[in-house]
Amino acid sequence: MTRFLAILTVRNEAAFLLEWLAHHRAVGFTDFLVFSNDCQDGTSEMLDHLQDMGHLTHVANEGPYDKAGIQFTALKAASKHPLAKAADWIMVLDVDEFVNIKVNGGTLPDLLAALPEADAVTLTWRLFGNGGQVRFEDSPVTEVFTRCAPEVMHWPWRASMFKTLYRNTGAYRKPGVHRPRDVQKHLLEDFNWYDCEGRLLGDHFKTRRIFSDYGRPNYGLAQLNHYPLGAMESYLLKADRGRVNRESATLGMDYWVERNFGSASDTSISRYTKARQSDQNDLLKDETLARQHSAAVSWRHDRFRALMEQEPFRALFSRLLMTPQSRPLGATSARTLQGFASLGRQRAAAESPE
Repeated sequence: MTRFLAILTVRNEAAFLLEWLAHHRAVGFTDFLVFSNDCQDGTSEMLDHLQDMGHLTHVANEGPYDKAGIQFTALKAASKHPLAKAADWIMVLDVDEFVNIKVNGGTLPDLLAALPEADAVTLTWRLFGNGGQVRFEDSPVTEVFTRCAPEVMHWPWRASMFKTLYRNTGAYRKPGVHRPRDVQKHLLEDFNWYDCEGRLLGDHFKTRRIFSDYGRPNYGLAQLNHYPLGAMESYLLKADRGRVNRESATLGMDYWVERNFGSASDTSISRYTKARQSDQNDLLKDETLARQHSAAVSWRHDRFRALMEQEPFRALFSRLLMTPQSRPLGATSARTLQGFASLGRQRAAAESPE
């Protein structure tokens, strides 16, 4: 049996964890290695119980942390874990990312059958915006949020970032947030990277790229449904939590505006609804999991109310309420911005010491 490993890092995500797990089991992942840190909502206890039930492997990631951040520390540990050593294919995901395969039965083997020469496949983000959802609801993320960015985005480049499903051959010795790291270049000559339009990608994708070329379709065979915002209430909790891959970075309106697209609609992920819901319902038949899930939902409501007593969070919430969805830029505006970016890089190169 081919073993597909998903690596996940979480903090205070117990309310969303069962949907994410059930969905990715329907997609075909066979193993789950989940790292948690500093959880107040019962996430760690839920993961421990899921581990006891045999559904995943949980590792407490309580520090000390690498200077690059909490998530990078977890991924360093993941590279040494027996599950990573045993995996045939590996993919690093976040709890707000859902693999969405469009070919045949919608499973990982179906995707690889469509790309038989692939050793790595880039699944490009499709950004799903807030859709005007104010209140957090205990409902499937993949059903609540269906408004998204159009298939072709010209700007920003972050809208075309990808995650990588890669064959665990030793060509890369460490998983990375968007792409595998610690390249063994002598093993890359016959290591083929493909995108989800079936295009064979160049050598620069093998070593450094983290986003697909924008201004063209990228979702023919599969896409990565990315729900970075959620309801406005949930976004406040995300800002409170902070970013796992940067110690000091905070979330504000800049992050929101660059991701809150909704000019298109996409419900293609509904192909998994029946299988995901059946598995999720089976999980919730366990009294402990059901209690933990309910407690996590209550924690989110309580935490939001506590944040509303603090002016910085009230101010952010009011700005979210006042801000319309983001407008995708056309090709002409994008070329103008790219031109300015090129000028900036040229100036920086000219001013750098020899």
